[in-house]
Amino acid sequence: MKDLGSLRYFLGIEVAFSPKGYLLSQSKYTADILERACLTDTRTVDTPCELNVQYSPSDGNPLSDPTLYRTIVGSLVYLTITRPDIAYAVHIVSQFVASPTTIHWAAVLRILRRISCYGIYYQRDCLVTLVTCRYGCFSFLSHSHVL
Repeated sequence: MKDLGSLRYFLGIEVAFSPKGYLLSQSKYTADILERACLTDTRTVDTPCELNVQYSPSDGNPLSDPTLYRTIVGSLVYLTITRPDIAYAVHIVSQFVASPTTIHWAAVLRILRRISCYGIYYQRDCLVTLVTCRYGCFSFLSHSHVL
Protein backbone atom coordinates (compact mmCIF):
# COMPACT_ATOMS: atom_id res chain seq x y z
CA MET A 1 0.00 0.00 0.00
CA LYS A 2 1.05 3.53 -0.67
CA ASP A 3 0.35 6.54 1.51
CA LEU A 4 -1.38 9.11 -0.68
CA GLY A 5 -1.18 11.86 1.94
CA SER A 6 -3.99 13.73 3.59
CA LEU A 7 -7.49 13.33 2.21
CA ARG A 8 -8.58 16.44 0.29
CA TYR A 9 -11.36 15.33 -2.07
CA PHE A 10 -13.42 12.12 -2.17
CA LEU A 11 -16.58 11.35 -4.19
CA GLY A 12 -17.32 15.04 -4.67
CA ILE A 13 -16.84 15.84 -1.00
CA GLU A 14 -14.09 18.28 -0.13
CA VAL A 15 -12.23 17.67 3.12
CA ALA A 16 -10.36 20.43 4.93
CA PHE A 17 -8.23 19.52 7.94
CA SER A 18 -7.09 21.57 10.89
CA PRO A 19 -5.65 20.52 14.24
CA LYS A 20 -9.13 21.16 15.70
CA GLY A 21 -11.07 18.92 13.30
CA TYR A 22 -12.35 18.33 9.77
CA LEU A 23 -14.72 20.23 7.52
CA LEU A 24 -16.70 18.31 4.90
CA SER A 25 -18.26 20.37 2.13
CA GLN A 26 -19.43 20.13 -1.46
CA SER A 27 -18.80 23.69 -2.62
CA LYS A 28 -17.57 22.71 -6.10
CA TYR A 29 -20.50 20.34 -6.54
CA THR A 30 -22.86 23.11 -5.40
CA ALA A 31 -21.37 25.53 -7.93
CA ASP A 32 -21.80 22.90 -10.67
CA ILE A 33 -25.49 22.45 -9.77
CA LEU A 34 -26.10 26.20 -9.88
CA GLU A 35 -24.34 26.42 -13.25
CA ARG A 36 -26.32 23.48 -14.65
CA ALA A 37 -29.56 25.16 -13.56
CA CYS A 38 -28.43 28.45 -15.18
CA LEU A 39 -29.11 30.24 -11.91
CA THR A 40 -27.00 33.37 -12.13
CA ASP A 41 -28.80 35.77 -9.80
CA THR A 42 -27.49 36.24 -6.29
CA ARG A 43 -30.82 36.28 -4.51
CA THR A 44 -30.90 34.08 -1.43
CA VAL A 45 -33.64 32.80 0.84
CA ASP A 46 -33.58 31.97 4.53
CA THR A 47 -35.45 28.67 4.26
CA PRO A 48 -35.34 26.00 1.55
CA CYS A 49 -39.13 25.76 1.33
CA GLU A 50 -42.13 27.93 2.04
CA LEU A 51 -43.95 27.44 5.32
CA ASN A 52 -47.16 25.39 5.29
CA VAL A 53 -47.13 24.87 1.54
CA GLN A 54 -48.59 21.67 0.11
CA TYR A 55 -47.76 20.54 -3.40
CA SER A 56 -49.82 18.20 -5.54
CA PRO A 57 -49.12 16.60 -8.92
CA SER A 58 -51.73 18.84 -10.56
CA ASP A 59 -50.21 22.17 -9.41
CA GLY A 60 -49.11 24.43 -12.28
CA ASN A 61 -48.41 23.59 -15.91
CA PRO A 62 -46.37 20.50 -16.85
CA LEU A 63 -42.77 21.22 -17.83
CA SER A 64 -42.15 20.74 -21.54
CA ASP A 65 -38.84 18.97 -20.85
CA PRO A 66 -38.56 17.53 -17.33
CA THR A 67 -34.95 16.37 -17.87
CA LEU A 68 -33.36 19.40 -16.16
CA TYR A 69 -35.76 19.08 -13.22
CA ARG A 70 -34.83 15.42 -12.76
CA THR A 71 -31.12 16.13 -13.08
CA ILE A 72 -31.16 18.97 -10.56
CA VAL A 73 -33.31 17.09 -8.05
CA GLY A 74 -31.02 14.05 -8.32
CA SER A 75 -28.02 16.28 -7.70
CA LEU A 76 -29.74 17.85 -4.70
CA VAL A 77 -30.36 14.41 -3.22
CA TYR A 78 -26.60 13.77 -3.28
CA LEU A 79 -25.94 17.24 -1.87
CA THR A 80 -27.92 16.43 1.27
CA ILE A 81 -24.87 14.46 2.48
CA THR A 82 -23.33 17.72 3.65
CA ARG A 83 -26.49 19.84 3.64
CA PRO A 84 -28.96 18.23 6.06
CA ASP A 85 -30.86 21.53 6.25
CA ILE A 86 -32.27 21.03 2.73
CA ALA A 87 -33.12 17.33 3.10
CA TYR A 88 -36.84 17.85 3.81
CA ALA A 89 -37.35 20.26 0.91
CA VAL A 90 -35.45 17.95 -1.47
CA HIS A 91 -37.60 15.04 -0.31
CA ILE A 92 -40.74 17.03 -1.16
CA VAL A 93 -39.63 18.02 -4.69
CA SER A 94 -38.30 14.54 -5.42
CA GLN A 95 -41.86 13.19 -5.17
CA PHE A 96 -42.70 14.93 -8.46
CA VAL A 97 -39.86 13.77 -10.74
CA ALA A 98 -42.26 11.67 -12.80
CA SER A 99 -44.30 14.68 -13.94
CA PRO A 100 -42.93 17.99 -12.64
CA THR A 101 -44.77 21.26 -13.15
CA THR A 102 -43.83 24.93 -13.10
CA ILE A 103 -44.81 25.15 -9.42
CA HIS A 104 -42.48 22.26 -8.56
CA TRP A 105 -39.68 23.90 -10.58
CA ALA A 106 -40.19 27.10 -8.57
CA ALA A 107 -39.74 25.05 -5.39
CA VAL A 108 -36.48 23.63 -6.76
CA LEU A 109 -35.29 27.15 -7.59
CA ARG A 110 -35.99 28.18 -3.99
CA ILE A 111 -33.82 25.32 -2.74
CA LEU A 112 -31.07 26.38 -5.16
CA ARG A 113 -31.23 29.92 -3.81
CA ARG A 114 -30.70 28.52 -0.32
CA ILE A 115 -27.55 26.57 -1.07
CA SER A 116 -24.13 28.16 -0.89
CA CYS A 117 -20.85 27.15 0.67
CA TYR A 118 -21.90 25.19 3.71
CA GLY A 119 -20.26 22.25 5.33
CA ILE A 120 -20.25 19.94 8.30
CA TYR A 121 -17.48 20.47 10.82
CA TYR A 122 -16.31 17.52 12.89
CA GLN A 123 -14.39 18.68 15.93
CA ARG A 124 -11.91 16.42 17.63
CA ASP A 125 -14.12 16.30 20.72
CA CYS A 126 -16.83 14.65 18.55
CA LEU A 127 -19.24 17.60 18.35
CA VAL A 128 -20.78 18.02 14.90
CA THR A 129 -21.44 21.58 13.76
CA LEU A 130 -23.00 22.99 10.58
CA VAL A 131 -20.92 25.94 9.42
CA THR A 132 -21.09 28.45 6.60
CA CYS A 133 -17.99 29.75 4.87
CA ARG A 134 -17.76 33.22 3.46
CA TYR A 135 -14.64 33.03 1.30
CA GLY A 136 -14.34 29.38 0.40
CA CYS A 137 -14.65 26.28 2.49
CA PHE A 138 -10.96 25.50 2.65
CA SER A 139 -10.21 28.65 4.60
CA PHE A 140 -12.73 27.73 7.26
CA LEU A 141 -10.47 28.38 10.20
CA SER A 142 -10.38 32.12 9.71
CA HIS A 143 -13.54 32.84 7.67
CA SER A 144 -16.36 30.70 8.98
CA HIS A 145 -18.95 30.90 11.67
CA VAL A 146 -21.15 28.37 13.34
CA LEU A 147 -24.86 28.37 12.50
